[in-house]
Amino acid sequence: MKNEKSEVKLLEKIGFAGFSMSNNIVFNFKSLYYLTFLKMILGIPVFWAGTILTIGTVWDAINDPLIGYWSVNHKFKTGEKIRPLTKVFALPWGITVVLMYANFHLTPVATIIVSILIYLVFEAFYTFLCIPYNSMATLSSNLDTDRRAINSFRSVGGLMGTVIGALAIPTIVKMFGGLKSAIYTEADSAALLKTSILMAVIAIIGCMVHYFTSKERVHQQNDNEEHIAFLDTFKMLFSIKSWVANMLFILCYGIASALVMNEINDYAAYIYGDSTLATPVLAVYIVAAIIGSVLISKIDDKLGRKNTMILSAIIQIVGKIPFIINPYSMMNIYINSATCALGIQGAFILFNTNRNNVSDIVEFKFGRRIDSMVATCDNLITKLAEAVAVWIMGIALSGAGYDAALGVAQTAATKSTICALLGWVPAVICVFMGYFAYRCNIVDEYKLEQSKFQNKQ
Repeated sequence: MKNEKSEVKLLEKIGFAGFSMSNNIVFNFKSLYYLTFLKMILGIPVFWAGTILTIGTVWDAINDPLIGYWSVNHKFKTGEKIRPLTKVFALPWGITVVLMYANFHLTPVATIIVSILIYLVFEAFYTFLCIPYNSMATLSSNLDTDRRAINSFRSVGGLMGTVIGALAIPTIVKMFGGLKSAIYTEADSAALLKTSILMAVIAIIGCMVHYFTSKERVHQQNDNEEHIAFLDTFKMLFSIKSWVANMLFILCYGIASALVMNEINDYAAYIYGDSTLATPVLAVYIVAAIIGSVLISKIDDKLGRKNTMILSAIIQIVGKIPFIINPYSMMNIYINSATCALGIQGAFILFNTNRNNVSDIVEFKFGRRIDSMVATCDNLITKLAEAVAVWIMGIALSGAGYDAALGVAQTAATKSTICALLGWVPAVICVFMGYFAYRCNIVDEYKLEQSKFQNKQ
């Protein structure tokens, strides 16, 4: 590979953070208001509004490997494979963000069809942006220290985007004249459209800052540009044992983190009868996550990759024990939240660094770089984890007799289930997470394949 010493400066790392932050702000806006916009502004029946989001989710899962595969066999005139995608799709994605909140005053059927088409395009453009988002840490440097640092900045940027999005977006909508009453009016429609324009500007700026501050330094060493068949890319990936273990690690990480993040609000609302209590719990989570992002590189250097990944699972398991013993203690929910954040953020940085190593191993073994395919497969497994978590929550709460109409007067079974979804259920998943971390010998596999590759040169 080309780099012998670090060339990734602070400004470039900040560019990664800015990219993550802007994306998370936009997705917070989407999560908060898009379904409401479909139902309350466009007047789409709740069944079809939910169907639009479901279709978008399915399409998002399908387009990940397809777009990733397209990128594998594509090269820009600059000789780059990934970075220009950020510039090319920044404006189109920003436009679709605005179109999602535009009321064209069409017939009911036409409104549903147009909403589906816009959402499909929105998801496709975002997948094109996810390729550089998830691949550029690999291509910016071939040094693990750089890659960990970049992933740490990405993590902190994403957390900042989540905080800014959650706190600022409702205020912005109100500033533009919306959210004046419980019933949505034309004023709310105009306010959401204006806010979407601001979100589009934020998204485009984040993309451009990342594009102009980053550099694609790592390139395939040989000149073989022969077309790679779709199935061959998967054969390459499945030949790497650590890639399989890392994917399963990500799956467990995603399920455990989604359960905790989603159920904190239910816990505050239905166990303590005050949904505002979720805010300080999430604040503890975010502070702990930032601390974890800062410390993880030093811990990785001292313990090694595999041991640090196992530690990230152990921290989460141990932190849940007090909560499992007494789930009605606020102190225990704070401990649960903080240890969950520490473990999850450490896991996020490490599995992303593993992904960077996988791209290198593929080149060592096959002489080709398929960074975009590695990135989109990881993106796909993360979405699958979120879907599984939602499925677990839906089945569990439904079986316990959850009824939104009851408000805080939920059944004892429902309250116990909420506590389980925050306690022993993610703890069990973290046990599997630790096992897959134990099976992920990425550093050893990297060194072995690198040695073979160098001997061939």
